[in-house]
Amino acid sequence: MQLKNLWLAVLVVPIFLVGCGSDSSGGDLEEQVIIGEDVEGATELTFWNFQELHTAFFEDAVERWNEENPERPIRLVAETYPYDQVHNNLLLALQSGSGAPDLADIEISQFANFLKGEVQLEPLNDIVEPELDKMVESRFDIYTKDGNYYGIDYHVGATVMFYNEEIMEEAGVDIDSIETWDDYIEAGKQVVASTDAVMTTVESDEHFTFWPLISQRGSDYFDTEGNVILDNELNVDTLQFIHDLVYEHEIAELAPGGFHHAEEYYGYMNDGGAASLMMPMWYMGRFLDYMEDLEGKIQIRPLPMWEEGGNRSAGMGGTGTVVTNQSEHPELAKEFLAFAKLSEEGNIKLWEILGFDPPRHDVWDSEAMRASNRFYDYFHDDIFDILLEIRDEINEINITEQTPDAQQEIHSHVMHAVLREQSQTPQEALEQAAEAVRSRMTH
Repeated sequence: MQLKNLWLAVLVVPIFLVGCGSDSSGGDLEEQVIIGEDVEGATELTFWNFQELHTAFFEDAVERWNEENPERPIRLVAETYPYDQVHNNLLLALQSGSGAPDLADIEISQFANFLKGEVQLEPLNDIVEPELDKMVESRFDIYTKDGNYYGIDYHVGATVMFYNEEIMEEAGVDIDSIETWDDYIEAGKQVVASTDAVMTTVESDEHFTFWPLISQRGSDYFDTEGNVILDNELNVDTLQFIHDLVYEHEIAELAPGGFHHAEEYYGYMNDGGAASLMMPMWYMGRFLDYMEDLEGKIQIRPLPMWEEGGNRSAGMGGTGTVVTNQSEHPELAKEFLAFAKLSEEGNIKLWEILGFDPPRHDVWDSEAMRASNRFYDYFHDDIFDILLEIRDEINEINITEQTPDAQQEIHSHVMHAVLREQSQTPQEALEQAAEAVRSRMTH
């Protein structure tokens, strides 16, 4: 089985949530929100997720739905669980045939687990296909099997470069003069020589440094046939490039805490520790929530190119909202999901509420997307001009049933061995990881 992707998602690493109870199945329920509780005659739908911000998005959608559909109101019971808990509980409920919600969020690297064998999710073709020509289509291909669409994402996840313009100006670097990665390295040397900051940070415990860069170059963990290519020459060269940013060019540091979602990292960046950061666009919310002192200092730009005319972005992160086959109201659940995440207004809300680059590309240059909001106030007002520039410069990513396994090898072995411990070369680490994945595929 092969799934295709364009940009990738959200939120492989969930935001830290505060536990406040437990559900009837014994899992750790962190938050329950009932939306439309007092609406007379409302049909109840349940929604499981691992990110409380998604509840806020659906809360707005329910309120708008009930205003526009008074004859078919909805009461939504939204429950937030820890990342592993929600995926494990959902898989168990679907396999056992009982206990699943009407709607659920499934993170992209977990999605293949739910497409094995007979799929226990409702096909969404009837709501997706009429809107597909207005969408970034690859955002939907990643959630398909045998011609059926099963998930609808929150965003495109275009990877961009976040520059601290205050530091860059102190170093005498014009960020718009950085066109290639060679330019970026030279600019980094100026930053290190003339400021107290490093040019950037790289992850040693996660994949948001490695995966975007190999995707930008047209590579991946797997090829289009599902074969492991994790240890190909391009990937080895890219990992060597990341290593050299730290240890040869000396313009980068390992991210404090190991990855760009660590609490230590937020404090480090907020204090001006690095002049730039490569992450998907959805990371904007992290700046607003955890790096308040950088407001007005951060500029977003495309990624540097590997060669003249090369791609300037890559797609990362993703969460598909599904309708399970245990829903007693599947048609209503699908209509509501289309209203929330496929409609023009719904996609505008994805930006206004969550700060995500919505999958519906025909809203990117709409007047509504230019209205002042907290993201424009923090960053700058030409964000979507940049997205329009790079929307055709993102390679597809091949997601297979083995993607979670490959991802685990990257997290637990490859990045540690090459970057933190320096106990293996990029080639040695990637060959070992690739062989481990291949061997498990044959058993």
